[in-house]
Amino acid sequence: MDASEISTRITHTADDVLAAGPYSQAVDAGYFVLMSGQTPLDAATGELATGDIADQTRQCFSNLFKVLAAARLTPDEVVKVNVYLTDMADFSAMNEVYTQQFSAPYPVRTTLGVAALPLGAKVEIEFMAHRSPV
Repeated sequence: MDASEISTRITHTADDVLAAGPYSQAVDAGYFVLMSGQTPLDAATGELATGDIADQTRQCFSNLFKVLAAARLTPDEVVKVNVYLTDMADFSAMNEVYTQQFSAPYPVRTTLGVAALPLGAKVEIEFMAHRSPV
């Protein structure tokens, strides 16, 4: 067996969340779990969620919370969020949905305006969560 056949990555996958590329949905990194960005891809249809930025943001969170659950974590364990928007004019509407997903104190967050996102999405969101020592 050579080194390419040995993986030290512990990954987590939600069966009802589609990946838009060759990546792990979540990877353990010590007490942290790093989660790949999720677009508003609806696993039931295989398409982006229809509707406005609020609808797309809700779908991103739905996907992320399913991956969190697959890693045996909850939204309360999310410590860092990155949000990518293709139009910063959508910031307020995204933020309105965001405030309904967590309770105070909120995770730290960075929001960036980007030129484009995979599949033509308007928003992509990624998490970092902290797993308490057992």
